[in-house]
Amino acid sequence: MGIFIGVDVGGTTSTVCLGDAKGRLLEITPQFATRSDEGPAATIADIAAEIVRALGAHGRQLQDVKMVTIATPGPATSEGVLLSTPNLKHADWNNCPVRELLETKLRAEARQDPRVDATIDELAVRYLGDGQAAALGEFAVRRGDIQIRPELASKYNIQIQSPEPELNSLFMVAVGTGLGGGEVRNREAVRGSEGRAGHAGHLMLPADAFRYPHDQELQVGNAFCTVESAVSLTALTHQLGYRLQLEQWKDHALHQVAGTSKDRAKKLRELAAAGDELALELFDDQATALGIALLMIQYIGDYDELVIGGGVCDMTPKMRDRYLATVKAAFFQRALNGFRSFDSITFSHCGDQASVIGAYVDALVQTGAGSCV
Repeated sequence: MGIFIGVDVGGTTSTVCLGDAKGRLLEITPQFATRSDEGPAATIADIAAEIVRALGAHGRQLQDVKMVTIATPGPATSEGVLLSTPNLKHADWNNCPVRELLETKLRAEARQDPRVDATIDELAVRYLGDGQAAALGEFAVRRGDIQIRPELASKYNIQIQSPEPELNSLFMVAVGTGLGGGEVRNREAVRGSEGRAGHAGHLMLPADAFRYPHDQELQVGNAFCTVESAVSLTALTHQLGYRLQLEQWKDHALHQVAGTSKDRAKKLRELAAAGDELALELFDDQATALGIALLMIQYIGDYDELVIGGGVCDMTPKMRDRYLATVKAAFFQRALNGFRSFDSITFSHCGDQASVIGAYVDALVQTGAGSCV
């Protein structure tokens, strides 16, 4: 039985997912460093090595692979050529044919195995934006279209709940180093005319979504006051640096933390769980901005469900409740009366794994294998 592979390339870490033609997940690998600052070659080499390792752990080889889908931050063309991508910093990522590079690398790796025959040149890699992949993975899990072993679900905190067979559409945002977005409508990932649909992170926010003028000064891509400049690890890093300069926080414990501003920002989730006022303020601001963004998205799409994914899913239950309540309050406060009845805003069932699962689902359905979505 053939193997289908999903790859999720993040600004900080990457992941590989293996599954079979019946929609059964075999493995989700632990996250490994993307090494994006070293350019595409390093990242592609690491991905190929992880695929070979994971296949070997299941007694498989590259010749068993029927399709691979790679998902990355965008924007990118539908053929997987990255354009100017804010979360992949090395200059070689600009106009990088990432899909083609991975396909070439996997074929070259396979040819070194004496067990592999010439048909390895048929091994194909597809491309999907990471936000689109996350939405597709979330959709498939919620509908119950793929099978995840209990031990795998437990390991990665994937929530397996009652299937939602009537689910037809959703929009998902993934809060990470940046802010990805993706849509599923009529059970298909929406790619757009040139493959770039779903970039919710670059919607513009009103000035009152930012606590301080400084918070509006973070440029993401070619604009200021975007959703990503308020809702992302990049945003938290920018905002935290300013907050720590204020008299109010001059004695804050984060001043004693060695490392970069980003290193300090990564500690905010832990601090918020302990009730730290600065961390709570920052996450409340983020959740408010996200609620405004989700309202704009719902105005356009009128989706069955709006889903929040990414690293924020790993907050403590108490913090998740607070965060979601703040998102919904911001949504409701600004919504037209006709939209105030909408309450289907939830955290992802897949957390950080949505995008890699979605990449696997894409690889599977594009070959016509199985019955997935």
